[in-house]
Amino acid sequence: MTSFLSGVFKVFENIVLAYFFQINLLYALFTVLSIAGISRHRTLLKYVAIRDLFAQPLVKPISVIAPAFNEEATIVESVRSLLSLEYPVYEIVLVNDGSTDKTLDRLIETFQLKKTKKVFRRAVPTKPIRGIYVSAIEPKLILVDKVNGKKADALNAGLNVSRFPLFCAIDCDSVIDRDALLKMARPFHEDPERTVAVGGIVRLINGCLVRNGQVRKVGLPRSWLARFQIVEYLRAFLGGRMGLSMLNSLLIISGAFGLFRKDIVLQCGGYGPEAIGEDMDLVLRIRRRLHEQKIPFRIGFIPDPVCWTQAPESWKSLLNQRNRWQRGLIQVLHRNANMIFNPRYGITGLFALPFYFIFEMMSPLIEIAGYAVFAFSILTGNLSGPFALWFFFLAVVLGVLLSISSIILEEYSERRFPRLADIVILFVCGVMENLGYRQILALIRAKGLLDYFRGKNEWGTIEKKKFNLEPSKT
Repeated sequence: MTSFLSGVFKVFENIVLAYFFQINLLYALFTVLSIAGISRHRTLLKYVAIRDLFAQPLVKPISVIAPAFNEEATIVESVRSLLSLEYPVYEIVLVNDGSTDKTLDRLIETFQLKKTKKVFRRAVPTKPIRGIYVSAIEPKLILVDKVNGKKADALNAGLNVSRFPLFCAIDCDSVIDRDALLKMARPFHEDPERTVAVGGIVRLINGCLVRNGQVRKVGLPRSWLARFQIVEYLRAFLGGRMGLSMLNSLLIISGAFGLFRKDIVLQCGGYGPEAIGEDMDLVLRIRRRLHEQKIPFRIGFIPDPVCWTQAPESWKSLLNQRNRWQRGLIQVLHRNANMIFNPRYGITGLFALPFYFIFEMMSPLIEIAGYAVFAFSILTGNLSGPFALWFFFLAVVLGVLLSISSIILEEYSERRFPRLADIVILFVCGVMENLGYRQILALIRAKGLLDYFRGKNEWGTIEKKKFNLEPSKT
């Protein structure tokens, strides 16, 4: 019996090592592709003047749709950020999704909003709209006040009211760089037939100084939890989504910052109101529809348009956020299970979905199982030397190298952190996050999987804070 159990453990050890080897190999491939993609992007920018491109008369106007729920702490600065964007023709459709705080009052007072009898086409169903407001001082701004229906429903209300062929979906607790729309819209003008969606990079505003709706000074937060997330976001966007975009396998355009063709989204029925992760759900439905209609398309990622958003600085808020992300991932994969390994859906079915299923959905379970076997082997005195060395190398050392490589990619692409001390701290975080933080996230994500199959559907709350405002110069 003992020899049988020993054999089972040996087989499981090999499975765990093979899994960690494959996932790190894939992320190493994505990093190499990211380097190539960023290099190509930098070369393009040397020869193309973005502002000259958008001085042309046929520039496509954009509707910026921003759903808001209880955002009184940051809503005014966020709207000011949107009003300061550099783009020839755009409108801001702000959707107050039944806020119970002073979000609506602050907006009405600050931007002198007046209720109007604006007529719109109800292309997708939503919760009832209580009123539409226009600003006496900001002609670009439209406010939709509606009954609470959660984020997807609020975005659909914005789609109904919006006027333009492209729309940018953002989070209302975010700040967008002034030239972000110019950079995001470029693929829609260079390849208008194939480009259906583009995502930009999401960076963390924690520790940064904001003035007049723009990030004026980039810094690091005092919270180590937020610092770990800075490295995590850099790895996810520059080391992950950039590489997946190069393979035309991107399945997530962040709900915090994405630009879409409105006609395609409406053909897909808008955002799914029952979706836990409305951003990934929409991208999968777009991919499904275009694959089935055999229409060539491109869904891409651009590394330099920046959206600044808040990261949770408490474990409770982080748990709620990551639990929801994991449940949203599982829901999308569950709903689109018939696409996995299905050649009808091209690279989406043969690579992108299997990758997310095996290496994103299942990874917390296998990672936790690996740590459990490692700990059990130590306690029983059966720890294999080769397994211990390989497990530490694959689970920790390569994780550290991938984190550090993402920081180097950030320096290569944008160099947003001006202080050498900040870069050193990020390198330290790149090491430390693999020695506790990542393992806790695996537990949180595993709980998300369990909660999904228990039927949990709520979003959970995340604590919001005011931006760090730079003192005005007098």
